[in-house]
Amino acid sequence: MLTSPKTKKELAYLYDLFVATDWGKRFSQLLDEHLELPKAGDAIYVGAGTGGHALALQERAGEKVKLLGLDENAESIELAHAKALAVKESVEFRYANTGSLPTADDAFDLVIGDASLISVSRIDQMLRELIRSAKPNATVAFMLPTASSFGEFFSVYWEALHNCGLIDHEGDVERLILQLPTVSDLEEIAKPAGLEEVMSWTQREEFDFESGEAFLAAPLIADFLMQGWLESVPGTDQERVAREVARVINEDRHEAEFALTVKATLLVGRKALVH
Repeated sequence: MLTSPKTKKELAYLYDLFVATDWGKRFSQLLDEHLELPKAGDAIYVGAGTGGHALALQERAGEKVKLLGLDENAESIELAHAKALAVKESVEFRYANTGSLPTADDAFDLVIGDASLISVSRIDQMLRELIRSAKPNATVAFMLPTASSFGEFFSVYWEALHNCGLIDHEGDVERLILQLPTVSDLEEIAKPAGLEEVMSWTQREEFDFESGEAFLAAPLIADFLMQGWLESVPGTDQERVAREVARVINEDRHEAEFALTVKATLLVGRKALVH
């Protein structure tokens, strides 16, 4: 029932076809609604994926803004390059580790970071790197799921672990729940790192699945989110747990769709003139 591990090229295509068009769109729409783009200057988009939203922002900003897109999957960057050539946009895309950006301090007039699929343990460092890269008084925008996301799955996951006799791993579910940052948690990272005038917007998003099997087969779940959720379960038990997750979902949903709720959050602030 679990899908086999994918290559980076396969993940790039799956992201482009199935994830960016739904999951990614929910976060990008939140940013589009609340972020004011500069009239000119240098901008950076960290976690640009296969480039769709970065290219849309470039078109919206105009030729006086120069946008650089960075992503950790080199195959995604290749797809983004191809898109930029197709639409004749001047956006440059490069490979980069989001926790150690190849950027100078105080370099960009606008810094955007998409951490919607980044491991929670890496959020702190990524946000600090975004702020470091921004010019004084520049805008920094950060997108990610926050506390109370994925509650429906975590409830099912705990029951599946219990039913499989993996009692020692039930605490892992609590850890996953508590790891998701609140907006206050993010502010506690951002403000000491030099971000001022911090504002945030959170929107409840729902992703519906026809059955437990459909949930586990969806690329967003199978190839992105589930990899982190099942990480602590021994490899020999993961398939058994996945089958039980599907069974519990089907038993509980009573012919209705299984809904996965996400608190999509956008944090925006300005880098302090003096830090």
